[in-house]
Amino acid sequence: MSVPLTLLGLLEREPSHGYDLKRDYDAFFGRGRPLPFGQVYATLGRLARDGKVVMDEVSPGDATERKRYVITEAGATEVDAWLTEPVEAEPHLQTILFAKVVLALMLDRPAEQYLDAQRGKHLDRMRELTELKRTGGLVDGLLADHGLFHLEADLRWIDTTSARLDALAKAVRP
Repeated sequence: MSVPLTLLGLLEREPSHGYDLKRDYDAFFGRGRPLPFGQVYATLGRLARDGKVVMDEVSPGDATERKRYVITEAGATEVDAWLTEPVEAEPHLQTILFAKVVLALMLDRPAEQYLDAQRGKHLDRMRELTELKRTGGLVDGLLADHGLFHLEADLRWIDTTSARLDALAKAVRP
């Protein structure tokens, strides 16, 4: 999971305070692994240093000042590039792919196109593993099977998610 890019995506949706970013990250992407506050603010500091976010306003909070962050053009360009680049086809990619699909829907981007590109990346990798299974020995064949089974499961998830994009969009958009 790319925390900086996910936070940038949430900021593209709307300017936010660190607390709100953590809440939204945990609600949509943290499932069982909430993002520590320290990581949120350290990441926002690096993103500001790199010119990808700026502070829009500072308001008094309970104990400290509350800073609202806004994505810059450079940050939005990076989110766009990240969302459109297929993830390397490998087992256990669903958390990144899930984040991309949800953020694409939140940002009114073409999630179906992203899923189609990902499907193509998976099918390419499956062809490579099938060739390895055909030409390799037992160990190579078993490793290829392991990868193929994971990729098949991911493809089923991509198909299921494609069929439910409208419902998912309603669930994640305000």
